[in-house]
Order: sequence, then C-alpha cells, then structure tokens
Amino acid sequence: MNITHPESLIFWSVLVFVILLTLLRKYAWKPILSAVKTRENSINDALAAAEEARKEMQNLKADNERILKEARAERDALLKEAREMKEKIIADAREEAQEQGSKIIAQAKTTIEGEKKAALAELKSQVAGLSVEIAEKVIKQEFSDKDKQLELVENMLGEVGTLN
Repeated sequence: MNITHPESLIFWSVLVFVILLTLLRKYAWKPILSAVKTRENSINDALAAAEEARKEMQNLKADNERILKEARAERDALLKEAREMKEKIIADAREEAQEQGSKIIAQAKTTIEGEKKAALAELKSQVAGLSVEIAEKVIKQEFSDKDKQLELVENMLGEVGTLN
C-alpha cells in the first residue's frame, strides 16, 4: 500500500476525518452546544424581559393617562369652584355696595328733607315778619287817608271775586 495512491488517500482522508470527528465530539462538541444553548437561553430571557418591559410600559402609560385625567378633572373642579367663589364674592360685594348706597341715599334724603323743612320754616318766619312789617306800614299809611282806605277795600274785594 502506497501512501500516494488515490485509494490510500481516500483511506487516510476518511481515517483523519473519523479521528477528527471523534475528537471534536469528545472535546469540542459539548462546549459548542453548551455555548449555543446558553446563547439561546440568554436571547430568550432578553426577549421575555423585553416583552415584560413593554407590558410594564403599557401599564405605566395607562396609569399616567389615568393620573393625567384625574389631575385634569381636579383642575377643572378647582377652576369651577374658584369661578363660583369669584362670582359669589362679586355678587356679595355688589349687594353690599347696593345696600350701602341705599343707606347713604336714604340718609341724604332725610338730611335734605330736614334742611328743606328748616329752610321753609325759616322762609315762612321771614315772610311772616316781612308781611307783618309791610302790613303795619301799609295800615299806618292807609288809615291816615280815608279815600285810600276805600280804594284798598274795593281792590281786595275785587281780588277775592276774581279768585273765586
């Protein structure tokens, strides 16, 4: 058997292949399969973790939306309450101002009425005094002349007749 013949080359190639296969199976195949299995497990774990993180993100997003809706509702309620308080304060202030204005107007009317009565009383007093003085002077002058007395009586009777 010659090593250089093609039949012997096939034999030696097959023998080396079998030996190499046996060595690889004994020493390399298990570590390679173990490494592949470990890699497959880590990929599966990473996918599971990613799926779990995605679900958690969806839950957080839903929670955030719920919290945001609650916050908006609370904000709207506070704004509504603030508007109602503002309107109530304005209405109360308007009502109080109206009452104060009415009181001031009533006091002013009372004061004006009192001053008016006092002025009328003063005017009546002055008119009465002046009338008495005038009447006194007229009577003194009229009683001194008889013709003037008759003329005065006729004028007064004429005035009374026209008034009726």
